[in-house]
Amino acid sequence: MKDQLFFLITAFVFSGATLASETSQEEKHALSLGGYLETYYIHDFDHGSSNTRPSFAYSHNRLGAPSINLAIIKVKLESENIRANLALGSGSYMRANYALEPDDLQKVFEANVGLKLSDQYNLWLDAGVLPSHIGFESAIGAENWTLTRSILADNSPYFETGLRVSYTSEDGKWYASGLLLNGWQRIQRSDGSTMPSIGHQLTYKPNSKITLNSSSFIGNDKSDQNRKMRYFHNFYGQYQLNEDWSLIAGFDIGAEQKARGSSHYNLWFTPIAIARYRYSDKLGFSLRAEYYQDKNGVIVDTGTPSGFRTMSYSANADFKVLSNVTLRAELRKFHSKDKIYLNNDQPSQNNLIATTAIIFAF
Repeated sequence: MKDQLFFLITAFVFSGATLASETSQEEKHALSLGGYLETYYIHDFDHGSSNTRPSFAYSHNRLGAPSINLAIIKVKLESENIRANLALGSGSYMRANYALEPDDLQKVFEANVGLKLSDQYNLWLDAGVLPSHIGFESAIGAENWTLTRSILADNSPYFETGLRVSYTSEDGKWYASGLLLNGWQRIQRSDGSTMPSIGHQLTYKPNSKITLNSSSFIGNDKSDQNRKMRYFHNFYGQYQLNEDWSLIAGFDIGAEQKARGSSHYNLWFTPIAIARYRYSDKLGFSLRAEYYQDKNGVIVDTGTPSGFRTMSYSANADFKVLSNVTLRAELRKFHSKDKIYLNNDQPSQNNLIATTAIIFAF
């Protein structure tokens, strides 16, 4: 059954590509091939014996050795009425984020096909494995302002599986979507679960300098027997302050039932701010500050008295070597309420890492 599901998704995408490329002479060149490779190295100044970062890090999580965070090859089709994407991936990001999926689905970075529903309006139906509708950071580092992912991004979905109906206004200022999903970052639903999840996204761009976004998730990520409803909302604003300075400010908040049918909830939340400065077309810098609080271990379970209560700061520099090659460097500090890190293999509240990365895309 698992093999059949994988090949069904693949056949679905390519059948859409074939149909679209045969639709008209104007659309026959809409098929494209792309690739992405991000290598990195992390030095941990606290000299712990582990070769992995703490459990809340799902990207760039290998220490002390050159590693691949994400390598993907992607086939993409875009035409007037049909669109499709198929991307297969490997690297430490894939191993960490797809660990709960069956073996034959752990390489599926993206697999979806979309159909335009109206000749008059920009209204689409997409189905399959899709990029997440939550947050301003994606798994592809070149699209983000910082080298490593925020705690906020690493602990909310990077991908989702299901159906999405989306609408973009004629002037491009409004985007709205509704989603029916298999769960919280799932390709297949969790064992014993028959309940779909739902979500929404609403984006407003009043002008070229401002983007405001609201996204939500409502559902259960456990079996029906152990069902705990989860309610989650993400909001962020992105601002182009002037020609050189940009700012992102965001806030996530979530609540999950303490037990099935309970009227009591465990809460978690995180505010974040990132400032970016463009020195030139080739050189840029970013500063980030965030705080993540999950006292009850809904998302990050430390097993410590205060739960996961962590501040993180980082400074980032990017140098574009070529149009498709970028060199990145980042220094990042973590400070937690409890001693959840190791400093020379002794419990510590602090952790300091330096990361470098080389990104190649075509």
